[in-house]
Amino acid sequence: MPQKTEAERRSLVRAVEHRADDDGKVTVVGYAAVVGEIADIGGYFHEVLAPGAFTETLKTADVRAYFDHDRGRVLGRKSAGTLRLSEDAKGLAVEIDLPDTSDGRDVRVLIERGDVSGMSFGFVVTRQEWDETGDIPVRTIHEVELHEVSIVSEPAYDGTSIAMRSLEKVRNERQAPHPAHQRIASRRALMEQRFRRIARNPA
Repeated sequence: MPQKTEAERRSLVRAVEHRADDDGKVTVVGYAAVVGEIADIGGYFHEVLAPGAFTETLKTADVRAYFDHDRGRVLGRKSAGTLRLSEDAKGLAVEIDLPDTSDGRDVRVLIERGDVSGMSFGFVVTRQEWDETGDIPVRTIHEVELHEVSIVSEPAYDGTSIAMRSLEKVRNERQAPHPAHQRIASRRALMEQRFRRIARNPA
């Protein structure tokens, strides 16, 4: 069964761009996530997004775009066509048609000035694996449920504690005896008990 955790956020510190068409429509273009790159999450662990992590969620998720993850500051929506998301060899590509609102105009000016430093995405992990063979645990995220993307003024990694709880759960599961092994051990113990009884009371 897919492993599901609480919502997390990751930011990508990459310049976002904007372009305007002849009608004055302004579109923000950038990446909210990249695949295959190792990110150091607070010194606690390394994290890698695997190629294809967004494939399934982009088929069904009605994602919204916000400014600074504020749900009251909507910039676009996938079902409305004002937010377009695609997964390519680089990562999660984002296009947002900025609305003619105070937030939309503010975001345009902030990008022009270079004050906005990246994009971010909010997600729930549905499939992952941990590798602890090295000095620092490595988390590979194979599949996510995408909730939102944001243009952010201050990129951050939110959800470190959630990921660490996930790692602790994996460690506990590795240490716990497998049910099948427990059944085999129980059968062996029962057979040994029967053998001892036969040895004590031969026919």
